[in-house]
Amino acid sequence: MPIIKSAKKRVRVARKAAVRNSKTKRTLRNALKLFGRKSSSASQSKAQSAVDTAVKKGVMHKNKAARVKKQMAAKAKAAGTKPQAAVKKAVAKPATKKAAPAKAAKAPAKKVAAKKPAAKKAPAKKK
Repeated sequence: MPIIKSAKKRVRVARKAAVRNSKTKRTLRNALKLFGRKSSSASQSKAQSAVDTAVKKGVMHKNKAARVKKQMAAKAKAAGTKPQAAVKKAVAKPATKKAAPAKAAKAPAKKVAAKKPAAKKAPAKKK
């Protein structure tokens, strides 16, 4: 058991990261197994999403992720499934009030004079 305060903190942080990483790995494995059993477009999109999440969390290297996604696409193509169209989530815009009538023109902002660079002093000559 560490004695130094920073080492104790590193143990706590490492434990949290290990739990987080194991959850990401488990989700990734489950998604890949599901796609292996049933290569449908829905399972393919879930597996690709899990791969992307693993890369973002630092669990999987991006080149390995690219290789896995390529293999999944090849398997899906061989099975004859078409990739699911990328569905973008619609961002709900907050309800806006009707535009208020234009207020009187604002006073122009005061211009701040730019600072001039200070002249460099010449080094003193030694005799």
